[in-house]
Amino acid sequence: MPITEVPAHLRAAVDAAKEKVAALHAELPRWELVVWTAGNVSERVANPDGEDLLVIKPSGVAYDDITPGSMVVCDLDANLVEGDRAPSSDTAAHAYVYRHLPEVGGVVHTHSTYATAWAARAEEIPCVLTMMADEFGGPIPVGPFAIIGDDSIGRGIVETLKDSRSPAVLMRNHGPFTIGKDARAAVKAAVMCEEVARTVHVSRQLGEPLPIAQEHVDSLYARYQNVYGQH
Repeated sequence: MPITEVPAHLRAAVDAAKEKVAALHAELPRWELVVWTAGNVSERVANPDGEDLLVIKPSGVAYDDITPGSMVVCDLDANLVEGDRAPSSDTAAHAYVYRHLPEVGGVVHTHSTYATAWAARAEEIPCVLTMMADEFGGPIPVGPFAIIGDDSIGRGIVETLKDSRSPAVLMRNHGPFTIGKDARAAVKAAVMCEEVARTVHVSRQLGEPLPIAQEHVDSLYARYQNVYGQH
């Protein structure tokens, strides 16, 4: 039976997700990943007693106007559960990812310039930087062309990333989508995706970038994911 309102036992978690997702949307223009009203961040709200929910921004709302109160809540079939505005046009894609990748807690979509330029060429970003090996565990793959509005984009994301270590995919002729354990991790992946897209593009203007041996990619990825930072 579809959820028609936020269950009482999820109220605190949903409100916390609204605060977090609203704040993280400000990171997209700060890192120059979006223009105007493009792009979106969502986070899963886990429900131990039933169907999970997601929090995402409304469609067509300017970033300066985003507040926790303006966030909308949807179920994982992209149906509106709470909010007085239509959800983002990418909600069905986000919902599909959450339904089919249960380990994912956050999804981000941007139209960042350099990553989208690679997507327009349907060309993966080769793993020629240690930063890429650390964060993505290999190249950033390209997903299929898909029409906006239903879960076609979500299907392309899942099919492309299910056998990849990369938290980013370049959807052909569209732009990057990133995933993470939560929304903050997905935003970080979006920032890093644009950074390496720009750096590898500049490198190719100077000559052919040198590949990193797979054994070194594996070693760098394992260290960064399991040893680097505070634990």
